[in-house]
Amino acid sequence: MMTYKGYSANIEVDLEAKILFGRVLDINDIVTFKAQTIEEARQEFQNSIDDYLEFCKELGQEPDRPF
Repeated sequence: MMTYKGYSANIEVDLEAKILFGRVLDINDIVTFKAQTIEEARQEFQNSIDDYLEFCKELGQEPDRPF
């Protein structure tokens, strides 16, 4: 599990596609990411959170916060 800015993510391995697939946990919105290495997954997770927060700001909406 990874955490960033109060958000947590779970990572799974897709052996067929040879990728790591992650999803942000404990929020109603769906935020996902994929990568080929652990370090890339960490960076993509952080990018996804930053993008999500910026998108919510542009819409003028409060982002979901973990339960």
